[in-house]
Amino acid sequence: MKFGRVLGSVVCTQEDANLAGVKLLVVQPLTQELQPHGSAYIAADAVGQAGTGQIVTVVFSADATQAFPQKQIPVDASIVGLVDDHTVADLTKGEA
Repeated sequence: MKFGRVLGSVVCTQEDANLAGVKLLVVQPLTQELQPHGSAYIAADAVGQAGTGQIVTVVFSADATQAFPQKQIPVDASIVGLVDDHTVADLTKGEA
């Protein structure tokens, strides 16, 4: 599972029938400190409520398809959570 920030949405004029009704979003990968890291990618919104600017959690590969138990969808990445807050402890300083 990785952090990402939603940059926008994707509109398809033609798509796989299994993607009907699934929102596709452009996601910028983030480090655990929420800094941009790497190239943006497309993710299916399994939560159904992710929007531009939100920080989300994303799963990949087989986990991405399993985020939609009601149908088999052809995706490599799925948004499975909306991040409200996060804390990262600095274990090098003995914090826990």
